[in-house]
Amino acid sequence: MNEAAAAAPKKRLGEVLIDRGVITDDQLRIALYEQKAQGKRIGAVLIELGFVTDSIIRDALSENTGYSSVDLTNVVIDAESLNMVPQDLARRFKILPLSYDKLARQLTLAMTDTFNVVALDQVRALNDGKLDINPVLGGEAEITRMIEEVYGFDLSIDGILQEIETGEVDVETLQTDADQYHHPMVRLVNALLADAVQQDASDIHFEPEEAFLRIRYRIDGVLRQIRSLHKSYWPAMVVRLKVISNMNIAESRVPQDGRVSLQLIGRQIDFRVASQPTSHGENVVLRVLDRRKGIVPMESLGLSDANFYTTKLMLAKPEGVILVTGPTGSGKTTTLYSVLNHINTEAVNIMTMEDPVEYPMPMIRQTSINEAAKLGFAEGIRSMMRQDPDVILVGEIRDSVTAEMAFRASMTGHQVFSTLHTNSAVGSMPRLSDLGVLPDILASNLIGIIAQRLVRKLCPSCKKDQPMGDLERQLLQLDEAVTGARIFQPEGCPQCDHSGYKGRTSIVEILKINEYMKKLISQGVSAHELSKAAIATGFKTLADDACRRVIDGTTSLEEITRVVDLTSRVSK
Repeated sequence: MNEAAAAAPKKRLGEVLIDRGVITDDQLRIALYEQKAQGKRIGAVLIELGFVTDSIIRDALSENTGYSSVDLTNVVIDAESLNMVPQDLARRFKILPLSYDKLARQLTLAMTDTFNVVALDQVRALNDGKLDINPVLGGEAEITRMIEEVYGFDLSIDGILQEIETGEVDVETLQTDADQYHHPMVRLVNALLADAVQQDASDIHFEPEEAFLRIRYRIDGVLRQIRSLHKSYWPAMVVRLKVISNMNIAESRVPQDGRVSLQLIGRQIDFRVASQPTSHGENVVLRVLDRRKGIVPMESLGLSDANFYTTKLMLAKPEGVILVTGPTGSGKTTTLYSVLNHINTEAVNIMTMEDPVEYPMPMIRQTSINEAAKLGFAEGIRSMMRQDPDVILVGEIRDSVTAEMAFRASMTGHQVFSTLHTNSAVGSMPRLSDLGVLPDILASNLIGIIAQRLVRKLCPSCKKDQPMGDLERQLLQLDEAVTGARIFQPEGCPQCDHSGYKGRTSIVEILKINEYMKKLISQGVSAHELSKAAIATGFKTLADDACRRVIDGTTSLEEITRVVDLTSRVSK
């Protein structure tokens, strides 16, 4: 039980509702009279009288007790957690299991009364008494409805497939709100989304083939096939995906974009949904936007001490442009959000223009571009300049107009952050020149460039030593005199799903523009000359940082050669 449970509510519920202007003194007096007659809780009486809604009571209790609340409308129940609380117990105490974290042995439990010690003790007793329970407040009507809906229905993927195969699927029922949760296809889509989030997938691919539907997850940057379903499942599944993401279910000939927010495994998860017509039907890809993972402290980005110090020096400059470069899926957005979060204080006005806003951040004014309303990056920057910003984030510099506006904003005393699609930090110079940024403007306004990639981390449970030969020493640039250096290779175990890797980390090169570099940039020298000059001043390349991660045992040599070119290090 958390610390909030030890404290009593600060005020009576009726007083809280009056303070919030939800009910009047007269309404409370009527409710108290009815409470005496009926013997029910005051919240239930207020709802029955029509003075408040279930969600208002839930939020008021949350504010008063310090417990977080949950809206059960878009919650996907974890099948394993449901097995931990019998139906009769759930009905008696009006509790609903939401999710179970195996590693922490923590059960998230929606309750109408988070101070019900008897209910908490009975749930613990049924699970060896060692269970950590995370109680959250849920509305009484919502919990009662969900108990009726979820118990008795299989929530596991295999169980739902078995149910579909033995019964007839009525696609028409998916287009109405009535009894949607009961429908096996609804539960199948929910179970797949929950499974993907539990496996830390970044993307979910639904790919129709001629005779079957392939389902793949992108885990740690690599696609893995998870399921193959009969092609007859796909029409109903794609309708369900379109319904929850507010797409047009009648249109299948043009690409569509949508978004859906669900309560999964105890927390809010957003999905960005995109459909694409193909020869075998609509291909649908969902990008998983987990807010808890989206904003990482800058100290946890995996930067070396030198790169971390360089980054802080760049952030100390009050005006200029800082770019983050790399291919799609290289973690640029995560890095930018981490940097913004690091400088985010009440004294700084930070504004962003993104395509679209991926992770909401407190105190930061975030705007999505809207092509229909003719609000692109360039127009967005022009508008933000009139909002008195200190820091501006531009989602991507993709054309000459956006590049011009970004550098113009930095010239007027703003710190500007943006991304650029280039292969290296030095490669950003010719790219910006192609976009029409003049060498003098580039030299005087560019603070620095962060280029990065993501590499998979070795599973700490099963990685094993690898003999280091002459080739490995050449690639890592280790002298023969260096003894005791160890490198590791993947092995595979149940902890990492036998892949040998678990999680990802960044490898980074940071080019800080010093006075000598400014002179070279203004002269328009080639990228090769700029690279030589940077290395001469101590610049560490992506390959250098990748090798550092191999030597410290974070990843394998095989993994970094998949991401970074090391062939220039091999003697001919």
